[in-house]
Amino acid sequence: MSAARVSKRISAIAESATLAVDAKAKALKAAGRPVIGFGAGEPDFPTPDYIVQAAIEAASQPKYHRYSPAAGLPELKQAIADKTLRDSGYKAEASQVLVTNGGKQAVYNTFATLLDPGDEVIVPTPFWTTYPEAIRLAGGVPVEVFAGPEQEYLVTVEQLEAALTDRTKILLFVSPSNPTGAVYSPEQVREIGQWAASKGLWVVTDEIYEHLTYDDVPFTSIATAVPELGDKVVILNGVAKTYAMTGWRVGWMIGPADVIKAATNLQSHATSNVSNIPQIAALAAVSGPLTAVDEMKVAFDRRRKAIVAGLNAIDGVECPTPKGAFYVYADVRALLGKEFETANGTARPETSAELAALILDEVEVAVVPGEAFGPSGYLRLSYALGDDDLATGVARLQGFLGKAK
Repeated sequence: MSAARVSKRISAIAESATLAVDAKAKALKAAGRPVIGFGAGEPDFPTPDYIVQAAIEAASQPKYHRYSPAAGLPELKQAIADKTLRDSGYKAEASQVLVTNGGKQAVYNTFATLLDPGDEVIVPTPFWTTYPEAIRLAGGVPVEVFAGPEQEYLVTVEQLEAALTDRTKILLFVSPSNPTGAVYSPEQVREIGQWAASKGLWVVTDEIYEHLTYDDVPFTSIATAVPELGDKVVILNGVAKTYAMTGWRVGWMIGPADVIKAATNLQSHATSNVSNIPQIAALAAVSGPLTAVDEMKVAFDRRRKAIVAGLNAIDGVECPTPKGAFYVYADVRALLGKEFETANGTARPETSAELAALILDEVEVAVVPGEAFGPSGYLRLSYALGDDDLATGVARLQGFLGKAK
């Protein structure tokens, strides 16, 4: 019997569902199909000019044509530490910062550094599709704790307590949330953080949507709100969402010096330093004003209200109003098992994955099914696309889903 060509470890990884949906939508567009893509969490705005100009100038300087420290340019690490103190009140030294190739590398580095085989990570669900895969790659076991729309997609301490075992090492905490847009109140953040501290758990907090909250809802960093966590907290962040820099691939992790040193050792063998030119662009971003994100928020807020109203106008769709990020997480369980008219007759989707595929085929709208983020029965839509596309896409959904029998 011949050996498998691909390792079991890598074969077990699921493709990123959000990127897969986005790639299919872009391929159909390239083929001339008028697809509206609600799949990827990517602002439709260009990166601000002053950031682009910093990169252009850096590209002409020979010193940036060379290797640089694997952990990041010293000036960028210091700027990230300063920015973190400015924005979330958390004090860290530059030595506690590791600059990574996007937020995903920060996620993987963190779990690979903290987890031993069999260690469990409590993952509030719905979750961003990469978290459980990164945990499994690191040898850990993701333990899903689901909070549905009835509780605004916010887990409770009671749920977390029920998931706790003697193998639990880490609580993953994400607020504002991808995929739901849910934001924990300061009181909820403190309660959850104090619970984690009382159990001796590490907390890994992803704060990449820190500047995208609405309706005067504050962002609360669990690292700042719960000093009892001590040095058992790792902050994940990056420039992608705040500065419309998804393609520049600069993220970071902030944590205890020994963890950062170990993660740097890992990165030194995996990728070495992040490209210097994007690092200089990120330096301009984090050192500069928040004007760009403030302007984007005005558009995001307008689109948020429009998409929630449009989806809730469809019988069988329940869409809570998100308080952060740029996603809605629509409950479509009432539509499953219903009959839909199609170009080839009728179809009766039984899962949200089947429904999403049907929507793409029939009305050329790309959405991501709940299976990518946890249980079936939901659709995630990003409203970070243009106003006209959003209106067109929602109108198509209304026309198709509204005729379910």
